[in-house]
Amino acid sequence: MAYDLYLEDRINHYLESKGIPFVAKKMMGGLCYMVDDKMCVGIMKDQLMVRIGEEAFTINQHRLGCQKMDFTGRVLKGYALISPDGFDDEANFSDWINLCLDYNPRAKSSKKRNK
Repeated sequence: MAYDLYLEDRINHYLESKGIPFVAKKMMGGLCYMVDDKMCVGIMKDQLMVRIGEEAFTINQHRLGCQKMDFTGRVLKGYALISPDGFDDEANFSDWINLCLDYNPRAKSSKKRNK
C-alpha cells in the first residue's frame, strides 16, 4: 500500500460533504487532490500533505505533527506534512483541510506539460 486508504476515505468524504469538486490523482507515490486544477491536499504514506501557503505555514508550524515538506532534499515553501497524531481527531483534520481550501484560490496552477 503506497498510501493510507482510510485517510483517502476521510478526505473524499470531507470534500464531498462540503460540495467541493475535486479530482484525485496518484502522484509522487501517494495521492493528490486537485481543486480547480491546483494541488490542494494529498496523502504520502500515512501523512497528510497540505498546501496552505507560506503565511499559514508560519502560523501553524508549531502544531502537533506539522513539519516542512522536504522529501526531495529541497523544502517546498507553503507545503507541510502532517503526521497522523496531528490530524487524528476530526477538529484538527477539518482545520488542516480548511486551511488548504482557503489557500487554494490564491495558489498558482502548475504549468501543464506538453505530451
